[in-house]
Amino acid sequence: MRILLAFVIFVFMATDLLAEQETATPTAITDPRQIQSKANPDVQQWQLSIEKLFMVRRVGGTAWSPDGKQIVFISNISGRNNLWLVPAEGGWPVQLTISDQRQASPAWSPDGKWIAYISDHDGDEQWDIFLVSPANGDVQNLTNTPEISEESPAWAPDGRHLAYQVKPRTSSTFEIDVMDILTRKVRHLTTGTPAELGNNTPIWSRDGKWIAYTQQHAAGKDSNVFVVEVATAKSTLLTPHAGEHNFSAADWSPDGKKLLITSNAGNGYDNVGLLDIASKKIVWLTQDKWEVSAGFFSPDGRRVTWTVNVDGNIQVVLHELEPDQGHRILAGQRSQTLPLPAGVNSLGGAESAFTRDGARLLYYHNGADSPNDVWVYTFGSKRSHQVTHSLVGGVRSSDLVRPFLVHYPSSDGKWTISAFVYVPYNMQRDGRNAAVVYVHGGPTAQTQNGFDRIAQYLANAGYLVIAPNYRGSTGYGKEFMDANRFDMGGGDLADVVAAAEWIKKSGYPDPKKIVLMGGSYGGYLTMMGVTKTPEEWAAGVPIVPFVNWFTEVKNEDPLLQQYDLATMGDPEKNKGLWEERSPIFFVDRIQAPLLLLAGAHDPRCPVEESEQVAEAIKKRGGVVELKVYENEGHGFARIENQIDAYQRVAEFLKKHVPPADCACTLQ
Repeated sequence: MRILLAFVIFVFMATDLLAEQETATPTAITDPRQIQSKANPDVQQWQLSIEKLFMVRRVGGTAWSPDGKQIVFISNISGRNNLWLVPAEGGWPVQLTISDQRQASPAWSPDGKWIAYISDHDGDEQWDIFLVSPANGDVQNLTNTPEISEESPAWAPDGRHLAYQVKPRTSSTFEIDVMDILTRKVRHLTTGTPAELGNNTPIWSRDGKWIAYTQQHAAGKDSNVFVVEVATAKSTLLTPHAGEHNFSAADWSPDGKKLLITSNAGNGYDNVGLLDIASKKIVWLTQDKWEVSAGFFSPDGRRVTWTVNVDGNIQVVLHELEPDQGHRILAGQRSQTLPLPAGVNSLGGAESAFTRDGARLLYYHNGADSPNDVWVYTFGSKRSHQVTHSLVGGVRSSDLVRPFLVHYPSSDGKWTISAFVYVPYNMQRDGRNAAVVYVHGGPTAQTQNGFDRIAQYLANAGYLVIAPNYRGSTGYGKEFMDANRFDMGGGDLADVVAAAEWIKKSGYPDPKKIVLMGGSYGGYLTMMGVTKTPEEWAAGVPIVPFVNWFTEVKNEDPLLQQYDLATMGDPEKNKGLWEERSPIFFVDRIQAPLLLLAGAHDPRCPVEESEQVAEAIKKRGGVVELKVYENEGHGFARIENQIDAYQRVAEFLKKHVPPADCACTLQ
C-alpha cells in the first residue's frame, strides 16, 4: 500500500497520474500496543456533532452526458438523494430532480434527451424506472409498478430502448426486460428462471444486437455470464463450469467479440479476464491474490480499466491492450495505477467511465478523511481534477482520524482477520477509555478505508473503534467468503469477539466499557454477541437487525429467503442450528442495555424482528429502547432521520458507556 498526500478538499487539485502497477501487500499492525493516539491540539472532544457530520454531502451514482460536457450524479445536498448536474470541469451543481423519495442509478441516453434513474417509496425497494429531461427537468414514471421492482436501467445505442432487470415483490427471481420508450412496449428477454437464480446487470453490445448479463445463484457463491440475442430472446451460456465459481460481465469490447469479466475461477480470488464469445475461452489479465474487479473498455478498445481491493484500500488501474491480447497473457508492465491517496478509489459512470471520445475517465475518491467525491482524469494532460466537493458543514480533513490497518488471529487459528482501528486524538493509554466494536453488514461485504461518519463521530467523542472484517466478508478470496456458510453467527461471531479481546490488549480501553454495534447482518451479530457472550459488552446497538431465523425467512423478501436457505440450510432438517443461532431464544442471557433502530418498510430485516426482541426484553425487565422510522426501509435515507437515529445512538452511549473525559482535550 502506498501512502500519498491527502486531497486538499476545498480547491481544484491537479495531480500527475499514471505509475507502474504495483499491488503491494500493505503493512498491518499485529501488536495492539503499537497502535498510537496522535496529539492534535486543534481537535476538541465532542467537536464533531452528528449534525455536522451528516451535513457532509453524500455523492455517488454518476453518468457522463453524451458530449462529455456534463456529469449527472446522485447527492443528498437537499436532504434527499436526488439527481444533480455539474459541468465536467467543475462548478456549482444544479438540482435536476426534486423528490421526497430516494433516487439512484442514473443513466444518460445516447441522444442526450433523457436520463433514466430508479426510485422507490419510503425504502421499500420496489423500484420504478423514471425518465427526466436534462433540458427542462420534466419527469416521467416509465414503469409505474408498485408491486414490481425494475432496476439497473441500461440504454441501447439507438437511445430508444432500455434494458433492465425486473422482479415482482412476490418473486425471488430477476428477469431481463427491454422497453421501447416511445411505445412503452415491453419484451421479456429471459423468462422462467429457477427460484434460486437471478439475472442481473444487462449490458448492451455496441451494435445493439446483444445483451450480456450475469445469472447468479441466490447464495452468491456461483454465477455465470450469458449473452442474449435481442431479436430472438435466445440466451447462450458463455461460462460453463464445474463446482462453484463466480463469473460476472462488466463490458463489451467495441468489436463485440469479447467481454471484460470478473471471476474467481482462476485462483479463488476475483480477477479480471477477457472472455472470447466465439470460443468461450478466458485470457486472464490479472492473477492476483487480492480481489480485482473489471471496469470498462475504452471506446477504441485499446485500454481497459479495473480496480484492486488491497486489504480494504482500492486502487484504479489502467491497462493497455496489445492487438493480440486474447491469445496470450500480457506482461504486467502495461498496467498502470493511478497514484491516488489511500482509501476507496473506484470507477464512475453508467455506460462507461470513459467519455465517448476516450479522452477522460470518471472516478471517485473516498478516504477516511475525505468523503466520496467525483474526479475526472484527462489522458492528454495526465492530470486529474475534482468535480464535486462534499466536505462542508464545518468539518475539516484535519479533524478526522485515519484508521490503523490491523491483523489478528481468529480464535480457532484458521484465519487472519483484518480490521480498521480508529484511535481518537489525544487519548491516554490508561485503561479508562470506552471502545466500540463496529460490525459491518452483509455478511458478504467489507469495512474499507473510506469516510465513515459514525466511526469519526465516535472517535471524536473519545471512543476507540475497531471495525473487523470477520470470516464471510468479501475482499479476501473465495475460501474466506465461504467460511461462515452453514455457520452464521458462529465463527464470524467469534471473530467479532476476538476483535474486542485484541483491542483490550492495546492498553487504551477499560475492559468493562466495550460496546457492540452494527447494522443489518452486523445488527444480527450484535444481537448474537449480547446473547452468546453477554459478559463482554457494556451496551449493544443493533441497527435494522434480524433476531429469529424462522420469522426472518417467513417475512423477508423472497430473494433473501433463497439466500438464507442456501446459507443456513433447510429449517426443518437444520432446526437445531436455526434455533441455536437465533438470538430471540436467548434473550434471558442479555446483560447489556440495548438500543434498536428499524425501518417500517424494511424488506430485508423486517421491523417485526426488532419489535419482537424489544418486547421480549421488556417482559423480563431488561433495558431496551426501540425507534422505528415509519418512512424508511433497510437503513435510513432521509437526512433528518439519519441525524435523529445517530443522535439517539450518541445519547444512549453517553448515558450507558460514557467515554473518558480527562486528557481528551489538550490545554
